Parts: sequence; C-alpha cells; structure tokens
Amino acid sequence: MERENIKELISQMTLEEKASLCSGLDFWHTKGVERLGIPSEMVCDGPHGLRKQDDAADHLGINDSIKAVCFPAGCATASSFNRDLVRKLGETLGEECQAEHVSTILGPAMNIKRSPLCGRNFEYYSEDPYVSTEIAGALVHGVQSKHVGTSPKHFMANNQEYHRMTSSSEMDERTMREIYLASFERMVKNEKPWTIMNSYNKLNGTYLCENKEILTDILRKEWGFDGYVMTDWGAMDDRVEALKAGCNLEMPSCGGVTDAEIVAAVQEGTLDEAVLDQCCEEFLNIIFQYEENRDKDAVFQFERDHGLARQIEEECIVLLKNEGAVLPLSPDKNVAFIGKYAKAPRYQGGGSSHINSYKVESALDAVEFAKNVRKDRIVFAQGYDDKEDRIDEELCAEAVEKAQNADVAVIFAGLPDNFESEGYDRKHMRMPDCQNHLIEAVAAVQPNTIVVLHNGAPVEMPWIDQVKGVLEAYLGGQAVGGAVVNVLYGNANPSGRLAETFPLRLQDTPCYLTFGGEHDKSVYAEGIFVGYRYYTSKDMRVLFPFGHGLSYTTFAYKNLSVDKKVFNENESLNISVDVTNTGTRFGKEVIQLYVAPKGGTVIRPLRELRAFDKIGLNPGETKTVTFVLDKRAFAYWNTEIHNWRVESGAYEIQIGENAQDIVLSNTVTVNSVTDIPKVYTRNSTMGEILEDPKGKEIFQKTMAQILGDNAQLIAAQEDNSGAINEEMMTAMAEGMPLRQMLSFIPGVSRNVLEELINKLNEK
Repeated sequence: MERENIKELISQMTLEEKASLCSGLDFWHTKGVERLGIPSEMVCDGPHGLRKQDDAADHLGINDSIKAVCFPAGCATASSFNRDLVRKLGETLGEECQAEHVSTILGPAMNIKRSPLCGRNFEYYSEDPYVSTEIAGALVHGVQSKHVGTSPKHFMANNQEYHRMTSSSEMDERTMREIYLASFERMVKNEKPWTIMNSYNKLNGTYLCENKEILTDILRKEWGFDGYVMTDWGAMDDRVEALKAGCNLEMPSCGGVTDAEIVAAVQEGTLDEAVLDQCCEEFLNIIFQYEENRDKDAVFQFERDHGLARQIEEECIVLLKNEGAVLPLSPDKNVAFIGKYAKAPRYQGGGSSHINSYKVESALDAVEFAKNVRKDRIVFAQGYDDKEDRIDEELCAEAVEKAQNADVAVIFAGLPDNFESEGYDRKHMRMPDCQNHLIEAVAAVQPNTIVVLHNGAPVEMPWIDQVKGVLEAYLGGQAVGGAVVNVLYGNANPSGRLAETFPLRLQDTPCYLTFGGEHDKSVYAEGIFVGYRYYTSKDMRVLFPFGHGLSYTTFAYKNLSVDKKVFNENESLNISVDVTNTGTRFGKEVIQLYVAPKGGTVIRPLRELRAFDKIGLNPGETKTVTFVLDKRAFAYWNTEIHNWRVESGAYEIQIGENAQDIVLSNTVTVNSVTDIPKVYTRNSTMGEILEDPKGKEIFQKTMAQILGDNAQLIAAQEDNSGAINEEMMTAMAEGMPLRQMLSFIPGVSRNVLEELINKLNEK
C-alpha cells in the first residue's frame, strides 16, 4: 500500500483504534482493525529456526512449538565468516515463515559478547562489532528477500542476563558508538530491517524503550531506519514516554491497559496525536509490506532444510588444534566415540530460541551414512552423566578401556543445558568436572585423543596439552552429528574461525571485575577494549585468539598492495592480496584485514578488524582478494565533535591469520580534513597549543616578542647545578598551563596572557 493511502487510512481511524495498534493482540499477534481492512499478523521467535507456538504461548521455550528445523546458533554461524552461507540460511528461514504464515521472525540476536559469562552468548555473533553487523546483515538480507520481516535484537547493550529487566548498562559515548551501536549500524543502514526489537535494560539510567536518543535521533534520523520498533516481551515501563521516544509496538498484549493510557494522554494534551499518527504509519507500512507479498504456495521442506543445516554447520566448525595431523581420521582406524553428546548431542540453547526439532542427527546416527566411515570400526562409551556433574567411575572406566583398545579416541563434551541459557549468566568458564576428569583419564591411556566441543561460549581447557585435537562445534543445530563426522573423516575441510577470543581463564577477561554490576548498574569500565582489542593491546596470552582456525590444507599470502600510500580521509583505499592453497586438498580460507594506528594521541586498540572475506581454493590455486576501506576503517568516535574522526598519521594495513598473528603488512598515511573546534583558556597547556600548527605559529610569535625583551634576564637565571636538565624542562613545558607563564616567564602579565589567549581563539 502506498504511503499516501496509509495516511488516508489513519485519518479514518478513531483515537482508540490508533492506540490499539500500539500493543499486541495476544502473545504472538499484532492487532488489526477489521472494519478498515488492517490485518492481524503473527510474529515468531528465531533466529536460528522457527519457534511458532499456537497454544499455551510463552517466551522462554517452556511449552512446545511446531516441529521445525533447528539451524546452527549464532555462536556457530558467525564462525563461518561466510556472508553467502548466512544469506542462504536467511532465505530458508524466510521461506519457512511464508509457509507458516509468519510475518516477522524475531532475530537476529546481535549483542556484543562483552564477557564469556553472558548466558545468552550462544545466540549472539561476536565480540567484534564489524563481524556482528556483517553476519547479521547477511541474515536480514536473506530473510527479507522472501518478503518476511526481521527484528534484530536486542537494541542495545543487553550484555548480561542478570537483572536484565532492571539493570542499567553504564557506558561512555565513545564506547557506545565504537562497540555497541556499531554492532547494529551497518546492518540497519545497508539492509533496512523491517523492525527492531529494543532490549529490556536501561542505558545510562533510561530504559531503552523510552530512550529517544537511541530510537529516534540515532536509529531513525541518523541511520535512516523506517520500520517499527517493538519491545522485548514485557519490557514496557512507561507507555506514553516510550511512544514519544519512538517505540511503536508493545509486546505481548497489555490487555488494553496501556492503550487506554495513550488515549488519555492525547485527550489530556500530554501527547501530540501527530506522534501517534506517525507511530501507526511506521507500523502499517510494514504490516502491508508483508500482507501484499504473501507466498501462499510456500511449503516447509523439512528434509531439504535439514541438509542445509548440516552443510552450514560444516563451515561453522572450528578446528582449534590438530597436533601431528591427527585429523582427518582414516576409515581403517579403530575409533572410540566417547561421551553422552555422541549419542544425544547438545545442539541448541535454552529459552526463547529453543526449537522443537523434527529430528536430531547425532554422530552415532551419522556413521550409518557418512562417506569414508566404517561403522564396524567404531565403538561407543557414554563416559559421563552430566545431569548432576558427578564422576561416574563405572562409566569412566568403560570409556578408558575402549579408548585404550582403539587407535583414536574422540570425546564428545561441552556444556550441558543447565550451564547456559537465556535468563541467567554462567558463574564460571569451566566445563563439568565429570567431563574434564574423563578427558584427562582417556588422554592418559590414548595418545591420539580428540575432543569435540558442544557449547555456546568459551570454556577453560585444563587438558589442552594432553590431547592432540580439538574441534569446536558450538551449538551446531539438529544436523550437528553429520557435520562433525564429515569433518572428523575429511569429507568436509574445516573452515570456521573463532568470532570470539577463548581466554586462558575467566580472570583474564576485560570486564572480570565489573561484569554483572552492582545495585542494578553495570559499569562498562573496560570501554572500547572488548575481546581481542584488549588481549592484543596488552600482548596477553590467550587459549585461542579471535579469528583462529585450522584447516586440513595450508595457505600462503603474498603481494599485499595498496593503490595509494598517502591520501585524505574522504578518499577510499583499495587493497589486494594474493592467497594460494599450498596444500593437497580443496579448502576455504578466511582473509582477515586489520587496521593498526601507528602512534597518535588517541588511546586506541592495537588493531581492529576492518574487513574479511572467505574464498575456496583448489590445491595450487591462487586468487586475488580485494578490499575497499573508507574513512570509518581509520576513524574513532570523537566526543568533542560527536562524530567520527580520523587522526592524521600512519596506519598499518595488516593481513592476519588471526588477531594475534599478522602475516603481511603495508603502511599508509591518512590525512585528516576534519578540524576540531578548539577553545583555549588559561588552563590550556603549551603542549596542546604546540600540537596545533596555527596555534603554534601564534604562540611562537608572541614568545619571540616577549623573550626578545627578556632573553638576558632569563639567561642569567639558568641553573648550573645540574638539578634541572633539558629533558625535565621539556616535559614541564609540555604540560604547563598558560597561566603558569605569569610565574615563570618574566614580562608575561595578565594583559599579555589574555591577549595571547584571544589571538589563539581568533584563528
């Protein structure tokens, strides 16, 4: 429907009808207005599968939903670093939504992984905002290409589950812009999501559903968002203030209570009816966009989508360790599959994203059909029971015996359901004690031990030096077993890369001292130093760095080139690098481009990821990968001008195997063309003035006049005792406020000082 027609439709609505569109009909449906042909539409949880509930609806996954396909969770799909693959996932979800008459899928979930402890990290993509916004953008693009809406969430700063409905995320402007808003920004600008879901928490004391700066000034006016904003379920606090701030839809149903508040506010004159009209227009634009593009022939293709889930997971799995090329496994090896998750994998998280999978494929199931696998060469032992995290000596002994009699032991371990879920945060980074005990016991008798991890967030690995191989499968969806077996036996070459850092221990994490907060305030004291930005800047050892991942083949980089060595910030930089598969099998490589400022006056991370691509290469094949960087790749958020700014100077363009290991670099010089308005006062330092070319010129001329008259007097006062040296004088001068010239430089009076300050501010 054209916007003009929607405006006409709104003009025909009563005040009560307009207010009614601002809340849900029930748990999953929006309200309609039958007499005007406005339909009621259904929204459903996602984002890695369709959780459609018809009866006994709830938001935490307690009651069953329809049978559907569970794809890999966000923690896994981000590790694919494959936009095309995630876009295909989005297209498939969109088709499933059309088949089930769902107008909007609630996702992707794209909050920054501030701490490994966040209970919902399994849904989130990355500790890096560029990875998060790019992977989310691919999913949004795919879903919406099928004329189904998305609702990227949770906007914003929902980085913990503890008191998430009352806690305030306290952060400075630069941290907000460079990390937490940046996680959403490119996705919103490039993909135009139909809706946005705001988060439960407050930001600097204001609930997000009532935050006009975030919802209107930034999201709509600055980024160009033109859809509607909905609350997370039950997040509404003050309905009228939220409407003024730019929150269109309260979910779920309010039973008419807050609709009446809106009507009363308009009648009392405390709410402009034009605000309500605009809210309805933004909402109806999306409602009719779906309704007019319904695909009534869409069919849910369960088997096809299950196969896609396996294909996606194969690219998400990260090969963390492969000592002595223990992987891939040979079909003629006798292999012991050990661990509960080999038979009953943990493949998804708990809470609102929990999918009622129409089938689940374990590793033991997969050996029945996988290529290059001999079922008769595989034995199984449960090894542990992690329901109570109690070491079962009988189960452990059986596993040790079978491992000892095999050529290789593959232990399927990770985190049980009660260790990570929506609603609460983890208390530690440890795996269950029963699992750690089993791994160490098996590794003691079997030198060829491999661990396959099923978890939604980093774990400590006290046994890492005792095993030869580690596969990170994450929460890989209902086809995880087939994907893992294909990677174990080389039917698929692992190509996943970590989208988050695995620290050695919890105490090493940037927000260890402040995570969770106190008195319902969580202070983001680490600022912009989240994840690898912190570890690399401190040159700190980690278990596995951001971007890490091994392959069954090898790659070589050469010929890193840039199209210009010196350029202005408003120009783009074209970069190319040659990548060669130097191994013996086809493989995919993730090319990671980091930008590292060299020097400068602004406190910044050592390096930041600014581009990535994933390519497939046959043995001996070389491809040239190109990137284009704009101003934002070199910029930081400047809190004086409240905008992005590039500091003039040298920057290294770096190609890294991961955030810690740089293989090629090239230095460029970027010139800023943005002036920062500067007001000098009596407390401005000489160092500040001398850094400003124009200020330096004015200051030097003034000082030349003063010293010309007083040079002999100053020379007579020179110290010859050795108590004052040149380095000391230079340091003192750099940090000396102008007012101190009155005490230390003869001939400087208050009038002379004020005249100098006036000249500096006139430039």
